[in-house]
Amino acid sequence: MFAGVARSVTGRAWRLREIDDRLALAHAQRLAVPDIVGRLLAARGVALEEGARFLDPRLREAMPDPSSLADMDKAAERLADAIEGHEKVAVFGDYDVDGATSSALLVRYFRALGQGVRVYIPDRFAEGYGPNPRAMQLLAGEGAKLAITVDCGTVATSSLIAAREAGLSVIVCDHHAPGETLPPAHAIVNPNRLDDRSGCGQLAAVGVTFLLLVAVNRLLRRRGYFTPERAEPDLLSLLDLVALGTVCDVARLTGINRALVAQGLKVLSATRNTGLAALRQAAGASGAASVYELGFLLGPRINAGGRVAHGALGVRLLTTEDEAEAAALARELDGLNRDRQTIEAGVLDDAIADCERRALGEGLVAASGEGFHPGVVGIVAGRLRERYAKPAFVFAEQGGLARGSGRSVPGVDLGAAVQDAVAAGLAVNGGGHAMAAGATVERGQIDPFLRFLSDRLAPQVTGARALLDLDLEGLVSGAAVTGSLADGIARVGPFGAGNPEPLFVCADARVVNGSIVGQDHVRAILTGSDGARISGIAFRAADTPLGEALLQRQGRPLHVAGRITRDRFAGGDKAQLQIVDAALA
Repeated sequence: MFAGVARSVTGRAWRLREIDDRLALAHAQRLAVPDIVGRLLAARGVALEEGARFLDPRLREAMPDPSSLADMDKAAERLADAIEGHEKVAVFGDYDVDGATSSALLVRYFRALGQGVRVYIPDRFAEGYGPNPRAMQLLAGEGAKLAITVDCGTVATSSLIAAREAGLSVIVCDHHAPGETLPPAHAIVNPNRLDDRSGCGQLAAVGVTFLLLVAVNRLLRRRGYFTPERAEPDLLSLLDLVALGTVCDVARLTGINRALVAQGLKVLSATRNTGLAALRQAAGASGAASVYELGFLLGPRINAGGRVAHGALGVRLLTTEDEAEAAALARELDGLNRDRQTIEAGVLDDAIADCERRALGEGLVAASGEGFHPGVVGIVAGRLRERYAKPAFVFAEQGGLARGSGRSVPGVDLGAAVQDAVAAGLAVNGGGHAMAAGATVERGQIDPFLRFLSDRLAPQVTGARALLDLDLEGLVSGAAVTGSLADGIARVGPFGAGNPEPLFVCADARVVNGSIVGQDHVRAILTGSDGARISGIAFRAADTPLGEALLQRQGRPLHVAGRITRDRFAGGDKAQLQIVDAALA
């Protein structure tokens, strides 16, 4: 228990992260970095000899041999043959950011070779997730000889059978958990296959797709395909797309992912991609790119196309070279994102009420409704997970079926539980990975499906409770919350899943002024116990116990926990505390 907090206003215990003080000092001295950087490296268990590599992750050092992935060589051979033979190739991508960036990678690679590909993004509402037989037959009818499914396909047995019968060869490029048997494809490149020994299971689909292109590029080079007249594509220039898909799919930022995102942020900062440059402008982002920008500014806007209109908008934006088209698409996606926020707010209110009514127990919170927009159920599930600190599932009912999406908490494998429910006959289809999953069920099976998940997950949720408590780096005074401290902390990034952003506590702080700003955010001006003033913000906290504490306890002391960052909103550049929790002092 840290700072005497056994239960914060959000119901979490606070713990001080243990570190080896001698290792922290050794890191600081060896790397000539501020003490805070040494302490953060030690807190993350970074060995002394790995410190420099951790602070400056290089792709060359972190890159695995693509051939270590099961079926990779087989996939690369088939794709290289298609390129050399100028076969018509189709890409079937998912409608989220991971699928859009994976599809865009392939489009840009083929374009660099002077060839084109047909991109097919399914309609979320009419077709649902993943390949479907009709789409496979359509692509074959258009003359495609090879299809590459990205961020989907691992459990699409019936659709891949239809593809084979139509004469369409398929390469699956995915990362979702497989079923009991793999579908009939020419190659299934998925590091989460049970027989894969690559150790690359943390990759998002866009990372798997990038490794496929590395393998294809290497093979074409060996075959002598590249000449002075036909240059080799610059794969490093595509890393902005890889970083975007990796962060938005909440992949763990460890190992190869850490290097992909770190280098991708550098590429994005140069804004060489016409579509991303336009989207950054529409989102109000400028200067050096950040993980926050990827996950909270760019990603939601790309996702908005698939959630309330059509997922193909994102791929079009990421692949266009026309500045006018890019600007128009960016404006359209920005508008759709605002529409999505409005829809989401309405569904969330109803979902909270339904969660309280259902009271499924320790393993799950869930909601379902005929009026729920199917494009936002995943986001709403994420909001419920944050609110209740347990896995959440939300269904949109339509006709005789309900399509739902779920989000989990660390240490609880939601994707495996959904697959067990499918095997038990409680769902028409479904799957996913540990932190996110989806399912389609018959309306009459919604309650049995949710009870099954709750019962299956309850022991895991109980065991994972400790993971939900707050790990803190230590205390800071109000005067210490400065831009230089924020810069030192940022040296240990990029932060995300697998490398959480450090949290600090400002003890006995007083809220001088609290107000609701933007989309339910709480802006707070605080003074530390030393009298120094601190600018703080709690995102999406207005209707939560944290928001209530900041708004109602003005003038009275609180222990406040948060991230120390630079606030560059609207061209600013000052230190702020992103508040994530508080406790009564």
